[in-house]
Amino acid sequence: MKSQSEVSPDAIEFEYDLAEPPEKVWRALTVPELLAAWMMPNDIRPQTGSRFAIAGQDAAIECEILDAEPERLLRYSWHEKSDDAAHPLDSTVTFTLARTVSGGTHLRIVHDGFARKAMPAVAMAGAGCRLSLRGAGTPIAANTPRLLLLHAA
Repeated sequence: MKSQSEVSPDAIEFEYDLAEPPEKVWRALTVPELLAAWMMPNDIRPQTGSRFAIAGQDAAIECEILDAEPERLLRYSWHEKSDDAAHPLDSTVTFTLARTVSGGTHLRIVHDGFARKAMPAVAMAGAGCRLSLRGAGTPIAANTPRLLLLHAA
């Protein structure tokens, strides 16, 4: 597994400092109804090896839980069929949660294998992702400058 400093160049990264404790953030990531409220409808079960689907725009996104450490780490594969059937989006999503000094959560999200394949969606990710337990703010990718350079390459 890659460390935080070893993120692949085609990953997008988001980092948040949330007032809510890791227990509450974990629930937002792993309870189907709560995850659907900020992402898409799904049937997630946060157990290593379990498979689940996320309702994508055109077809279901097939996922498998690769790691699940309650209130600390959630990592799953992401297989999304695209218009180009020969080149589906196969990637990995990792959520890392750490309790802050104030009792809140530092949340880091890394979507490996995403940026080069789905660069047009990066702008939508910042505008459309509503990951906020308070409803405040629009998330911006932590590595936006690097992504723009990748897209230009």
